[in-house]
Amino acid sequence: MTKSKKSEFRPNEYVVYPAHGVGQIVSIEEQEIAGISLELFVISFEKDKMTLRVPTHKATEIGMRSLSSPDVISQAMKTLKGKAKVKRAMWSRRAQEYEQKINSGDLIAIAEVVRDLHRGDDQREQSYSERQLYEAALERLTREVAAVSGGDEMAAAKQVDDVLVSRAAA
Repeated sequence: MTKSKKSEFRPNEYVVYPAHGVGQIVSIEEQEIAGISLELFVISFEKDKMTLRVPTHKATEIGMRSLSSPDVISQAMKTLKGKAKVKRAMWSRRAQEYEQKINSGDLIAIAEVVRDLHRGDDQREQSYSERQLYEAALERLTREVAAVSGGDEMAAAKQVDDVLVSRAAA
């Protein structure tokens, strides 16, 4: 294992873990697992009351990344303003695609899911599974926007909501 890989992420830094969203690296620790000494990132997901340990040499391989830049955030907001692209495929297939986009950790892909599943007041109501996917994507998006802008999730949620409402009004 090379030690140079480790320097990419540091303790107290916020990172995005694809399957769980934004978390904070609490520490880097050594643990012996099955007789092998491993160096692990200890990542805390405060909202989910969850702690994850990720081998440092596998972090980038599994898609763990730093928070998005403000440019990527503004691109995600532009994506939200776009017209919803709903394919005519069966719901189960679309749901699978949405799930993959959410778990990819790619902020633009997550914004596409929020855009495509957002319902205005004048539109039909969402099914339970549609609402679950929408809320999961919305939560991931707002958490990352909040982490990049300084941490206020309520302000981030309002910012995202304002973009979606302005799109509906247009």
